[in-house]
Amino acid sequence: MPNTLQLERLLTRAEAVLGQLEASLPPAPPPPAWDAAIAFRWRTRNGRGWLQAVRHPHPIRLADLEHIDDQKARIVANTRQFVAGQPANNVLLTGSRGSGKSSLVKAVLNEFAKKGLRLIEVDKDDLVDLQDIVELLEGRRERFIVFCDDLSFEAGETAYKALKSVLDGSVAAPPDNVLIYATSNRRHLMPEYFAENLDTTRVDDEIHPGEATEEKISLSERFGLWISFYPFSQDDYLGIVNHWLRHFGVDEARIAACERDALNWALGRGSRSGRVAWQFARDLAGQQKPARKKAK
Repeated sequence: MPNTLQLERLLTRAEAVLGQLEASLPPAPPPPAWDAAIAFRWRTRNGRGWLQAVRHPHPIRLADLEHIDDQKARIVANTRQFVAGQPANNVLLTGSRGSGKSSLVKAVLNEFAKKGLRLIEVDKDDLVDLQDIVELLEGRRERFIVFCDDLSFEAGETAYKALKSVLDGSVAAPPDNVLIYATSNRRHLMPEYFAENLDTTRVDDEIHPGEATEEKISLSERFGLWISFYPFSQDDYLGIVNHWLRHFGVDEARIAACERDALNWALGRGSRSGRVAWQFARDLAGQQKPARKKAK
C-alpha cells in the first residue's frame, strides 16, 4: 500500500532528524557531588542549571571579623538554631560597603560546616531558578543556606518576584532545611526615588506610603532577621589593619610604624572599611622581604 510505505518513510526520516537533534543537545548536567564540598554555585548554560562544587571555599573565620560583635552574635544564634533543626529566619544583611557582610556569611559556613551546614551561591540573574534550586535541596539531610551576595533590583526587573515567592508568598511551604541569606547596600533592595514621596498620603495624622513604596518594602520585610552594618571608626579601622598584618606575618615594628600609611590608604579610597584594611595589609605584607634562610 503506497500510503503505508510513505508513512513509514516519513517516520524513519523523522526519527533520524530527532536523533541528530538529540546528539547536538548538551549532555544532562551531572548530579551534585554532595560529599565533595561544603559550598556550591548554581550555574546555567543553554537553559539548563546545575550545582557546581566550590573546591576551595574562602577560609575566613569568625575570629577574623573584628568590631562587628553584635552582628556576629545575631547571625550565629540564628544559624545555630537552623543547624539544630529549630525554627530560624531568613537573613538580610545591609549597610556600608566592605563592612563584612558577605565575609560574615562565609565565616558562618566554616563555623557550622562540620554540623551539616552547606551553602549555595546564586547570582541575581539566576534567581528565576530559585524554586528549582529549593526543590533540589528539599529532603536532603544537610541544612542549606542559599546565599545571594550584593543583592539589589532595578525598576522593571522581575527576578525579585521569584525571591518573594520563595521567601514567603508561594502556596507551597518552604522546606525546613533551606534558608536564604542575602547581602545588600540597600535596605529595601530596590531604588527609592524622591517622586515616590509625593504618593504618600495623610490620614488622621498617620502617614500612608504610596503603592510603589509599599511594593519595595514588602520584599525586604519577607526576611525575618535584618542585620545592619555601619562605617568603622578610625580606631576600629586601624585595629582591623593590625589584625590582618599579623595574619600575614608582618613584624610588630613594621606594624607600629605603618599607621599613617594605613590612614592615607583609606583616604585614597574614601572608606575606612574592613575590605580596605585587608587590601592595605596585603599590599604591605607583599612589600616585606622574606627572611633569608640560614646557610647550612
